[in-house]
Amino acid sequence: MADGEDLFPDRPLIAEGEWAGWRLWQGSDPYEDLSGPYYSRVEPDGSVLAAFRAENKHMNGGGFMHGGCMLTFADYCLFVCGRHALADTHAVTVSLNAEFVGPAHVGDLIEGRGEVVRAGGSLVFLRGTISTGGRTIMTYSGVVKKTRARA
Repeated sequence: MADGEDLFPDRPLIAEGEWAGWRLWQGSDPYEDLSGPYYSRVEPDGSVLAAFRAENKHMNGGGFMHGGCMLTFADYCLFVCGRHALADTHAVTVSLNAEFVGPAHVGDLIEGRGEVVRAGGSLVFLRGTISTGGRTIMTYSGVVKKTRARA
């Protein structure tokens, strides 16, 4: 990927407010629309940063971010962080592993980073971290399979 290349030109660019300069990820996955909104941007070093603001709907009964919410966001991160390896193809998650290492609360800015470990002909292997306030709250790894579009 070239320095400064925008991997997400098909996503709306936010012009003002907290998310100015970010791309809104919406409209292609009904479940992510329900659980988000999620945002992404390409950093100056070419890496992808994904984020969302934790709301009450993301919390469990104990007042901490629900593990299912963290896993959903990690799955989203697989696809945005692996976007260049998945260009011009459909794909599905075939494996997602995670370690929960800390809590998140309402109002926290949740950030996801990841990297492609290996991209083959049909499988892409990734790993990354989810954090808030500079501290890791989850690590993840996953495998995404490239698929053909259904007729």
